[in-house]
Amino acid sequence: MKKISGLLAYLADYKGKIAVYCVSSLLSILFGVLTITMIGPVLQVLFQTGGTVVGSSASPAVTNGIGSVSAYIKKIIAEGGQVTALAYVCVTVVVFTVLKNLFLYISVYTLNPLRNAVLRRLRDDLFTKTLSLPIGFFTEETKGDLISRMTNDINEVELSIMSVLEIFVREPLSIIFYLGMMVYMNYQLTLILFIALPVAGLIIGRISKSLKKSSNIAMEQLGGMLGVIDETLVGMRVVKAFNAEKQRHLKFMQLNNTLFRTRNRIAARKELASPMSETLGIITVAVILWIGGRMVFSGTGFDGAWFITYIGLFTQIINPFKNLSAAFYNVQKGTAALDRIQQLLGAENTVVEKPDAKSIKTFEDCVEFRNVGFAYGDKQVLQHIDLKIPKGKTVALVGASGAGKSTMADLIPRFHDVSSGEILIDGVNVKDVRIDDLRRLMGVVSQDPILFNETIAANIALGTGGATRERVEEAAHIAHADDFIRRKPEGYETIVGDRGVRLSGGERQRVTIARAVLKNPPILILDEATSSLDTESERIVQDAINRLMKNRTCVVIAHRLSTVQHADEIVVLEKGRIMDRGTHAELIAKEGIYKKLVEMQQVK
Repeated sequence: MKKISGLLAYLADYKGKIAVYCVSSLLSILFGVLTITMIGPVLQVLFQTGGTVVGSSASPAVTNGIGSVSAYIKKIIAEGGQVTALAYVCVTVVVFTVLKNLFLYISVYTLNPLRNAVLRRLRDDLFTKTLSLPIGFFTEETKGDLISRMTNDINEVELSIMSVLEIFVREPLSIIFYLGMMVYMNYQLTLILFIALPVAGLIIGRISKSLKKSSNIAMEQLGGMLGVIDETLVGMRVVKAFNAEKQRHLKFMQLNNTLFRTRNRIAARKELASPMSETLGIITVAVILWIGGRMVFSGTGFDGAWFITYIGLFTQIINPFKNLSAAFYNVQKGTAALDRIQQLLGAENTVVEKPDAKSIKTFEDCVEFRNVGFAYGDKQVLQHIDLKIPKGKTVALVGASGAGKSTMADLIPRFHDVSSGEILIDGVNVKDVRIDDLRRLMGVVSQDPILFNETIAANIALGTGGATRERVEEAAHIAHADDFIRRKPEGYETIVGDRGVRLSGGERQRVTIARAVLKNPPILILDEATSSLDTESERIVQDAINRLMKNRTCVVIAHRLSTVQHADEIVVLEKGRIMDRGTHAELIAKEGIYKKLVEMQQVK
C-alpha cells in the first residue's frame, strides 16, 4: 500500500474534487440503505391484523427507531387506506433509488478525470525521467523492456489499480453503513458476521499471494518479446539476407509461448477471486438464515418482516465484499507493474547539474582533457588522457575499434561523466556548467544519422525552438541537401518515415549535417560521419562536412584515415591511452601505430 500511496500523491492538487467524490459516494450509499430499510415497515403494514402491527417481538432498538416509520405509515392507512399508504411507500422507494443513482453518477463522473489525471502525470514523469537519464543507462537496459514499462506497465496500472480506486472508497463505506444498520437491528446476529467475514478474507488473501510475483515475471517476459520485435523490425534487411526468418520466428514463439503460460496462471488465480468470494458469501448467508430463522421462531430476536429486511441488508454487502476481493487480486497484479515503473522513476541519474551551475554562452579558448579516466563499471575505457583542443582547430581521434574514441568525444558534452580527472571549457570544469548551455555550444554528427518520423524541415530544425523556413533552407543548402529535398514531391514537408527510412543513407546524413549547420555551434563533434556511405555519397557528404567545419573547433573520429589527413592534430588511441599525436606528416615519419593504420588502409 505504501507504493500505491505514492501513486495517489498525484491527486494532491485535486482535493476539492476528491471531497465531491467522497460526499456523493456517501449520499449514494445512505439512500441505498434507506431504500432497503423500507422493506420492514412495508411488510408490517401489508400483513398487519386487527389494527395491531405484526412483530411485537421486535427488538426495542428496532421498535423505537425504525419502527417509527411503521407508525407513520399506519397513520396514513387510517386516514387514506392501505392503497394510499402503499403508494406513498412506492414513491418514497423510487425517490430514494433515483437519489442513490444520481449521487452514484456524480461520484463516478468526478472520479474518472482524477484517475486519468494520475495516469497522464505518471506517463509524463516516466518520459521526462527517461529523457533525463545519461546515455550509459540505455546501454545497460533493453529498449523493449523500457517500452514495455512506459506502455504495458502503465496500462496494467490503469486497469488494475486506478480502475478500482472507487471500490476502495465506495465499497468499504457501503459495508460500514450496511453493517451499522444490521448491528442496530440485531447485534447478536451481526457478531457472527464479524467472525465469518475475516475468515473468508484470510482464505482469499492466501490464494492471491503469488499473483504479484507471477505478474512481475509476465511483464519481464513481455519486455523481452518487445525487444525481439524491435530488433527484428530494425534488422529486417539482415534477417531476409541471411534467411533467418525461421530463427527469429522460433525465438519469438518461445517467448510468446512462455508468456502465454504465465498469463494463463495469472488469469486462473485472478478469476478465482469472484466465485470464491461468492461461495463464501452464500455459506455465510445460509448460516445467518439458520440462526436468524430460529430467533424468529423463538420470538427472542425480531419478527419476520425485520428479519427479511436484515437479510436484504446483508445481501447488499455481499457484492462490496466480492468487489473488494477481486480488487485485491487486481491490485496485487498492478503492484508488480508499479514496482517496475518506480524502478525506472528511481533510476540514478549519474549526470546531474549542480544547483549553482554557471551559465556559459560563448566558447573563447579551448577544450581541455586533464588526466581524464573513465570506466563502465569495472571496465576501464580511458586512462590518463591529457589533451588540449584550441579554438578553431581540428583534432582527429584515430585508433582501432574499442580504443575509446567515441567515449572520449561523448565526455565533452557530458553524455557521460568522467570517473577521474576533469574536462574544462575555457578553464571551467564542465561539471560546473549548466548542461543546456554546455550542449548548446556543441553540434554532433554521428555515423548513424538519427531522424524522426516528421518532415524534413522539422528534422533540420530539431532543438532550435522553431527556426524560420529561410534559415532551414539556408542550412540545407550549405549541407548540399537543398537540391534533393526540392526534388521530393512535397519538398521540405516530406515525411522521412521511421528512422528516416524513406531517404537514402547519404540523404539522411546530409539532413543531419544541415541540422548541425542550423544550430551553428562553435564546437563540432564528427563521429565517423561518412563511414557507412558509398563513394559518391561520401564525396558529397564530405564536402558538406568540410563546409560545416569552417571556422569551428572540431573533434573528428574516423576509421577512414584519408578524411583526417588535414587535421591540425591527430591523436592516436590504443586501449584507452594516447599513444601518439601530431600532424599526418609527423606521425608518418615516426613510423608508429598511425603509419601501420595508414598502410593497412593503403592511404597515399
